[in-house]
Amino acid sequence: MSDLIPLAPGAFLFPGAVNSLVLGAGEGDGALLVDTGLDDSHARKLLRAVAGAGLRPSAILNTHSHADHHGGNAHILGRFPEVPVYAPPLEAAIINHPMLEPLSLYGAWPPRELRGKFLLAPASPAQPVGEGRQVLGGAEVELLAVPGHAAQMVAVRVGDVLYAADALFGPAALARHPLTFCADSAAQKASARHLGTLTGLRLTVPGHGEATGDLAGLVAGNLGAYGRTTGAVREALAAGEAGVDELLARVCAALDVTMKDAAALVLNRAVISAHLAELCAGGEAALRVDANRLIFALA
Repeated sequence: MSDLIPLAPGAFLFPGAVNSLVLGAGEGDGALLVDTGLDDSHARKLLRAVAGAGLRPSAILNTHSHADHHGGNAHILGRFPEVPVYAPPLEAAIINHPMLEPLSLYGAWPPRELRGKFLLAPASPAQPVGEGRQVLGGAEVELLAVPGHAAQMVAVRVGDVLYAADALFGPAALARHPLTFCADSAAQKASARHLGTLTGLRLTVPGHGEATGDLAGLVAGNLGAYGRTTGAVREALAAGEAGVDELLARVCAALDVTMKDAAALVLNRAVISAHLAELCAGGEAALRVDANRLIFALA
């Protein structure tokens, strides 16, 4: 008995807090696993479902380096050490050296509170992979560059099915996280718009949320959410010049966001920084150093 949901011949969804894709290699029982979840628990259930379908892992593809998408690698490699792991080049570097994730968010060697499993996954030996059509673990896929949420994230297309990774979120995920994480908010919007131009798709699977046949609606919902964040940052600046932390507090108050731990704060702080960089690049805002503080203001 398999818990895999068929999407197309040889393509299956393993749903969860983070979705995983299982792509048959076409011959034999090999399967490419796309994103392995946050931890051993997700990976264990994924392997059970894969085995229930009469398959076994032939390769892993991590669409990006956030811990909730590659945290299950270690458990799978413990069972299948011969399986290669692939990821976009910058993302592969972080998967090989996961401390780079909390280090970059905090800006220095992170304290214990920023070294939990949501920011620091176990290391795994990822190999860099480019975009375009490829065969990974025997499965034929097309990798599409969708930077923004992460530096070099890829979406995965298999025929008329698109796994958008975290370039697109389902409606419930957007509602739950008004400050959708991004490393580059302008690129995040551009990637969502680009996915909206794709034709010949029957199903789109976001990294978080349910599969849908309404790609246009999914894209519109995400662009609306990203735009609201930019608008909230713009309004926070209109209340007076300030540093990133004060602007974060203003935006959270406006969007009714309550941060209860250090990990949430540094993630949301990065979101504000990304949208500030976008506003500065567009000439709407400017930064300066004043009294030993980094200050942003409307231009």
